[in-house]
Amino acid sequence: MDAPAAVTPLLKVQDLKTWFYTREGVTRAVDGVSFSIDPGETLAVVGESGCGKSVTSLSILRLVADPPGRIVGGSIRFQGRDLLALPEAEMRAIRGSEIAMIFQEPMTSLNPVRSVGRQIAEVLVEHEGISEGEAMRRAEDLLRLVQIPDPARRVREYPHQLSGGMRQRVMIAMALACSPKLLIADEPTTALDVTIQAQILELMRDLKSRVGAAILLITHDLGVVAEMAERVVVMYAGHKVEEASVDALFEHPRHPYTKGLLNSVPRLGASLESESGRLQEIPGLVPALDGSLVGCAFAPRCPLAQDLCRHVAPPLEPKVPGHSAACHFSELVAA
Repeated sequence: MDAPAAVTPLLKVQDLKTWFYTREGVTRAVDGVSFSIDPGETLAVVGESGCGKSVTSLSILRLVADPPGRIVGGSIRFQGRDLLALPEAEMRAIRGSEIAMIFQEPMTSLNPVRSVGRQIAEVLVEHEGISEGEAMRRAEDLLRLVQIPDPARRVREYPHQLSGGMRQRVMIAMALACSPKLLIADEPTTALDVTIQAQILELMRDLKSRVGAAILLITHDLGVVAEMAERVVVMYAGHKVEEASVDALFEHPRHPYTKGLLNSVPRLGASLESESGRLQEIPGLVPALDGSLVGCAFAPRCPLAQDLCRHVAPPLEPKVPGHSAACHFSELVAA
């Protein structure tokens, strides 16, 4: 029996370094991160605020403000092309067309003085060269696709006239306008209430099955990860500290930071009166990202830390097939 053919990654990020240069010094927001996404796959990148998740996503689209930010190393290959080497005109053609992004807060991402239909239509006119009339008709169809009621009326309304859930649906419609191969969703449900969150996630799953796009999901919500993703990358202090399938990560985390994140998630049926039912916090704060830290970045907050951790940074290496972690004592985490 022949071995299955290897899948060529749609996106391959290799040793990405994105630093910010300020009067206070250099902040290494992303410092040597690597991962890949296959066609049609959903990869989640998780971690606390400030770990480098959103900077990673903005780096892929070359949207990091310069100054103060700068991509100082690594490569980002999309369908074999190194995005960091492309002229800006070619990069503009890819943004919104082949790679699209759903931003965290629609109210700050949408133009308040243009109707939502016009904003969707602009994407179509720019990338597909169709007339404004045809683009507006397509915009109405897209609003219908993302299940906004009465799209013929809503297409003429402005962002402030829509609810938070509807604005997020508009952002999804805009992202899907040109049938991108990769959809980057940066905390797509953070600002929404629980009921609307569930509707948006269900919508994203449905649309993914229709258009076949791969999704890079940026989130701190492990519940969203469990529902949406096939694989997970865990980031801490600008570094990747663990990568595994969703099932393997949830059942057998190999890094103490990942275990801390999982222990901080409420569990249905757990009694807060019992010690086992109490939510566990991760003590301490994320360290400064100025490159001054020696050893493991998580050591000051880690219950398993030993002298080795404080002096030698652990390499990211496979612990079991398909599951890598950057921890000297990962066997103790998995125990």
